[in-house]
Amino acid sequence: MKITFFGAAQNVTGSKHLLESGDCRLLLDCGMYQGKRQEAYDLNQSLPFSSEQVNAVILSHAHADHCGLLPLLVKNGYNHKIFATSATVDVARLIMLDSAKIQQSDYQHLTELGPANKKVLLPLYTAEDVEKTCAQFEILPYAKQTKEWHQFNQFCRFKLYEAGHILGSAVTVVQVTESGVVKNLAYTGDLGNTNVPLLPEPEQIVEPIETLISECTYGDKNHQPLAEVAGRLKEIIRDAVKHQRKIIVPAFALGRTQELIYILHKLYHQGEIPIIPIYLDSPLASSITEVFSKHSEDFDQATWTDFLSQHESPFAFQNLHYVQTNEESKALANSHGPFMVIASSGMAEGGRILHHLECSIGDPEAVILITGYQAEQTLGRKIQEGLTPVRIYDRLHVVRAKILTFNEFSAHADQTGLLSYISALKGLQRVFLVHTELPQAAVFKNLLKQRFPKLEVIIPARGESFEI
Repeated sequence: MKITFFGAAQNVTGSKHLLESGDCRLLLDCGMYQGKRQEAYDLNQSLPFSSEQVNAVILSHAHADHCGLLPLLVKNGYNHKIFATSATVDVARLIMLDSAKIQQSDYQHLTELGPANKKVLLPLYTAEDVEKTCAQFEILPYAKQTKEWHQFNQFCRFKLYEAGHILGSAVTVVQVTESGVVKNLAYTGDLGNTNVPLLPEPEQIVEPIETLISECTYGDKNHQPLAEVAGRLKEIIRDAVKHQRKIIVPAFALGRTQELIYILHKLYHQGEIPIIPIYLDSPLASSITEVFSKHSEDFDQATWTDFLSQHESPFAFQNLHYVQTNEESKALANSHGPFMVIASSGMAEGGRILHHLECSIGDPEAVILITGYQAEQTLGRKIQEGLTPVRIYDRLHVVRAKILTFNEFSAHADQTGLLSYISALKGLQRVFLVHTELPQAAVFKNLLKQRFPKLEVIIPARGESFEI
């Protein structure tokens, strides 16, 4: 069995891992690179393998850095099935359509307004390519629902376990038989954090696993308990009301937004925060939130106890407002506080959050709340690290707003969570650490080697292949 790591290798975007065994050429995710615009485009515009090289795809979850290049794969001739959970299928369609829309919008904007000598980036795919891609999805249930394998051919089969990362996220277990020898490999996709709202914790694999491909985003640190985050959030909101501040929250439309709304709803329900207008300014997040409501069977018991058993939605309460049009968004960006606005994108690389940052990043009374991991070279990372000035819409802005980071909202397992999950696997011989930057991976590799001296731990580079 051969594994080639075509993405998310020593970085946190562009997940693509090709597994080859006999007639089975299985692609685990087909994600977009995100970061510096030209560099990301160069990595995204052509796939590092031929579409004919692949005869099955398993999608771990619907974040763009895992699903965002599926339409390019299909556009280039891939005509086989794409396996995913029901919720992932529903959400991935929205994510990919939004990506196509943004690419087309950016292209038109730069073509019409940009200088003649400025290079215009062509869209990678269209909405039509997305719809064609969605027609190739095949829904797989979680292993906990059926206990069954999906038989790809007589030598290869696979199943999906709950990953607890975002709605529909899955850990993939692949079993191949080579020369009569059975080999089991697991791919975490992105592994969920523990003790967070909405979703169950990662499900433990029952099969012995010789080879694990594991994400390692937070391999060097642990998150603070969510209860402490709620306390900090209460203080920020109370201070905003007192001093008439804006709270600007770049948040991923998928996962982070719904989790944050859940927490705010609970704090409001318990009378822990004053009445402050809270705006969700993201059409994509609003649509995804509707999909969440359709898949309540995937929620954890706490969500049922807190809301669903009382016939309440976690995503609707009195002072939560959904912003619809661009005109409403721009008017809100120019308004005075106090209010909180949650808008995408989560790394501030596009979307309506840019209007809010443009209007508020130079205001010393404003608060910008970073709620999760920011990849290298993204605007969110630059703001988080204190860089000033920063470029927004081709203009430089001096950063005077107060910048706060809440990594505890992360949907990724922290160091303790990763170590606990890996420690529980039976028969483990080797681990490939992916979806991580090199410093974090090196810390976690050393930790694993200290705990399990015989375990082979590898940090693959992009394009590197391994026979196992």
